[in-house]
Amino acid sequence: MVLCELLATAGAVVAAVMTPAPARSDWFRFLALALCATVHLQLSRRQEERRRSRKPTVQIDLVGIWSFAGVVVLPVHLALLGIVLSRVQRYVVARRPLFRFMFSTSSVLLAAVVAHEVVTAFGVRTWSRSTVLDSVSEFGILMLAGFVYFSVQAAIVGVGIVLLSTTRPTLRTVLGTKDDNELEALTIALGAVTAVLLVNMPAALAIIVVVSVIGNRIAEVRQLQVDVRTDPKTGLLNIRGWREDAERALARVERAHNSAAVLMVDLDHFKSINDTWGHPAGDDMLEYVAHALRGATRPGDIIGRFGGEEFVVFLPDADVDEAKLAGERIRRMISELHVPTTDKRGGPVAITNRTASIGVAVHPEHAKGLGELLQAADAAVYEAKENGRDQVRVTL
Repeated sequence: MVLCELLATAGAVVAAVMTPAPARSDWFRFLALALCATVHLQLSRRQEERRRSRKPTVQIDLVGIWSFAGVVVLPVHLALLGIVLSRVQRYVVARRPLFRFMFSTSSVLLAAVVAHEVVTAFGVRTWSRSTVLDSVSEFGILMLAGFVYFSVQAAIVGVGIVLLSTTRPTLRTVLGTKDDNELEALTIALGAVTAVLLVNMPAALAIIVVVSVIGNRIAEVRQLQVDVRTDPKTGLLNIRGWREDAERALARVERAHNSAAVLMVDLDHFKSINDTWGHPAGDDMLEYVAHALRGATRPGDIIGRFGGEEFVVFLPDADVDEAKLAGERIRRMISELHVPTTDKRGGPVAITNRTASIGVAVHPEHAKGLGELLQAADAAVYEAKENGRDQVRVTL
């Protein structure tokens, strides 16, 4: 993190020293972007406070619209100054630890320097006199700069997440969710539009301000929709979200006259973890089991937390043999878990040699509706527990 901050500082200093003094038009554009960014930040302040209070991980918002536009249009020192000003305002709203704010700001500054160099490598932008053919090449330059701006930030923040994570990071935690990346792509796209408007029609920036504020509110609604369907401890679907997705998948399976399976995964003697090491250790165990389930299943399988120490997996297009193999794979991966955590006094411990009892029910052989499949799989779990635990049982 310190290395990233030093590189950002050095890159900003070198870029500023090597860049000529800004012209009067540059200052006008800088002030226009700074004013729009400030209005956007203030009008979306409440939405950002609520979003950040519900999401402690990396947060993406639309303030990057103004930052990317500055990177494309302004001299690099003014572009970096605009980023710093907007980031300082966002820090007041975010209320995150200072070291994280400094690190994330450094990643944005480094991305800005690199993206600006990409743009300037193709010469001076002359959008006001572009022909149709020129507009195609200019569009390509903007898309390349946007890709670089996105990739540099993603790489730096991804490395930071890997180094700071206390658990095994996944591709999702490093690169962000689909919604996160879509929002970042939208931000860069609107930033490119803002840059063009700033050069040709500065007054139209008021439209982008309105769009950005509405975009923040839409992002908050989307996050609320995700929160309603997601288990906060594991990041998996909660039972509500799992049922919705599994019902749709089961309907597709029925239309295709295929089979499907439900696995019920119950961790054996889970209460002993909480009793021995404390509830934080139990939470760590649940998180590692969630990682194991993701690694042991196919991309199209639907994983959820049923409640407590129970998990459910819907396997579309799987017969009895395939479902049983999937259950054995999950059982084996859980038994091989090594979970670093802490005991009740905060001392380091590791949870190992844990087992799981897994029940399997297959559509349409054992049941037709999703509720009936869950009941059948749950009955198979009890049968596994009654017969010694640490095994996979197919319902009768």
